[in-house]
Amino acid sequence: MMTQRPSNIILIGMPGSGKSTVGIILAKLTSKDFLDTDVLIQTTSGRTLQQIIDQKGHMVLRRIEEDVLLSISPRNQVISTGGSAPYSHAAMVHLQRDGIVVFLHADLETLRHRITNFDTRGLAKKPEQSFEDLFEERLDLYSRYADITIESGELTQEQVCEAIITKLEAHDTRGHRQ
Repeated sequence: MMTQRPSNIILIGMPGSGKSTVGIILAKLTSKDFLDTDVLIQTTSGRTLQQIIDQKGHMVLRRIEEDVLLSISPRNQVISTGGSAPYSHAAMVHLQRDGIVVFLHADLETLRHRITNFDTRGLAKKPEQSFEDLFEERLDLYSRYADITIESGELTQEQVCEAIITKLEAHDTRGHRQ
């Protein structure tokens, strides 16, 4: 029996790994729509991610994120998820039903260089948690759900897109997860 090719490309990774920027370019290159779930959370809640954290705490942001991810039924889209999406197993399984998960893996030094607003960016982390601790904690989650991993730290956004497309084509020839 032939399995249908997944229609979505799900981007996961740390804040600063390029999910939103790469996602827009990748959507154009693959003729797909683009969905940024952080933006969706902000528009549905009427607050920024940081406001949610300041008012309700990081665990409420994670619950809102899970609810938003479970509420979408995307088709033929590139989806940039929030950095904390993989904390929700249910949400990741939901996204994987019609998507290939691509982990944009940038090294800690690159991320530190790109993230200058660590304390105000709206990261779903414990108040006392350092960026290094957050990186280590999330690395296992990203790896667990990734169908494809792209080492994105040294690449331009266009090179990341090319690498994703190349790996997607190779992934298709080997068959998708059953």
